[in-house]
Amino acid sequence: MEAQITRLKDKVAIVTGAAQGIGRAIVMRLASEGAKVAVADIDIEGATRTANEIKASGGSAIAVKLDVTRLQDAIDAADRVEAELGPIDILLNNTGGPPPTRVLGTAPELWEAQFHSMVLVFFKLTEMLLPEMRERKWGRIINVASESVVQPIPQIAISNTLRGAVIGWAKTLAGEVARDGVTVNTLLPGAFATDRVLGVHMIGPTVSEMIGEVCLAMEFHADSEDVARTCHPHPTRSEALRQAAMGVDGWMTQA
Repeated sequence: MEAQITRLKDKVAIVTGAAQGIGRAIVMRLASEGAKVAVADIDIEGATRTANEIKASGGSAIAVKLDVTRLQDAIDAADRVEAELGPIDILLNNTGGPPPTRVLGTAPELWEAQFHSMVLVFFKLTEMLLPEMRERKWGRIINVASESVVQPIPQIAISNTLRGAVIGWAKTLAGEVARDGVTVNTLLPGAFATDRVLGVHMIGPTVSEMIGEVCLAMEFHADSEDVARTCHPHPTRSEALRQAAMGVDGWMTQA
């Protein structure tokens, strides 16, 4: 990691759900690009392992416990990151998926609980961090949703619905902060070979093969050429991509 490109040198990033899967792949990539990263997860042991791996490779990282069902955890996590690493420039909103459900017969209490952990925590963290990003005229909000917002997946009604809410919120917010140097975009991953996906016997491309370059191209240094190529970000070009919902699924989504 020490000899890697450092396009994000001295930027501070917090990634939620970063102990494993897509979140882990992204936080590792951000660290390799020079960012100081906070590995946030309810699994503090897993987060600590990831942070230690980053530090062993020459990066800067801390592990932070964050239970996305508790808004106070989000507040405490952000406060700790800013105290130890500095003002947060990059927020990667990422949470695990809900249990399999159908639309009919799902209890209102489950809908409400999942709204808190999958949507409301995004709102809270973003609202906390935006004022300083806008003041500094630089910030990146990246959300991880799902390809199901384009092509609903059977048996995961809650995910199909609430991930769609994130898209509407993110696109609206992007227009409100565009003049302040802050971009808001969303990744729509498909079926990757994460522990969760493999646990339900689905097989897809590995996280590291698909997520890293697209994340950087979309969020940090993109103009229209960069997005078209998806994997050649350039630090001096205009950061024009906003309000995007970019599929990252190996071209499996046909809608």
